[in-house]
Amino acid sequence: MHDLNDDIAKILISAEQLTRRIGELGQQITADYRGKEPVLVGVLKGAVVFMVDLARTIDLPVELDFMAVSSYGASTQSTGVVRILKDLDRSISGRDVLVVEDIVDSGLTLRYIVENLRDRQPASLRICALLRKQKVRAPGPSIDYVGFDIPDEFVVGYGLDYAEQYRNLPYLGVLRPELYRGDQV
Repeated sequence: MHDLNDDIAKILISAEQLTRRIGELGQQITADYRGKEPVLVGVLKGAVVFMVDLARTIDLPVELDFMAVSSYGASTQSTGVVRILKDLDRSISGRDVLVVEDIVDSGLTLRYIVENLRDRQPASLRICALLRKQKVRAPGPSIDYVGFDIPDEFVVGYGLDYAEQYRNLPYLGVLRPELYRGDQV
């Protein structure tokens, strides 16, 4: 039986660090949205674990909705072409919307999502990302809430995957490069 932990070069962010920081984000979001009922829009599939944990730390009525977009395919790098695979179930017109993203890498996918959602006339639109890679990105929307800034390494776990694997790891780890090296564009 294959142990996914053996594929991890190093643990970047432990389960305990994730729990602590997500609690802090939830407190900040609760304070910022006091008196409102935000709609959390999760970007499938990577943000699901983070969004559920984050929602449980927000001490306000919240609604959850999801979008699925594709910009990576089965690769480790964005193709730069974004497609909506699943759209929101309800209108966000006049609502306070918080986009919940797992990782901001190039920023291209997030820019596309934000532009798309702004066209739907929400009352407000903010962004919460669990991870932001420390590298040069295309100009894009500012991120209102950031869990962790991380180096430009390929990370998996806590919802993030490689070829649909590793999402169930309770921490964020750097995948051993030899497992995806032939995937680089």
